Amino acid sequence: MKIRKGDTVKVIAGGNSSKNQDKGKTGEVLKVNVKEQTVVVQGVNVVVKHLTR
Repeated sequence: MKIRKGDTVKVIAGGNSSKNQDKGKTGEVLKVNVKEQTVVVQGVNVVVKHLTR
């Protein structure tokens, strides 16, 4: 892969649903998995856990 840790990337793929609003976001690459050809980008695909009060 030509993408390395520390690079700034822009998300160009994603669905049109209200849950997936990451398309067009930019962020820094935190982790690269060459075997699965995936990257972890800071601030993208963040899931908020529901907390009870």
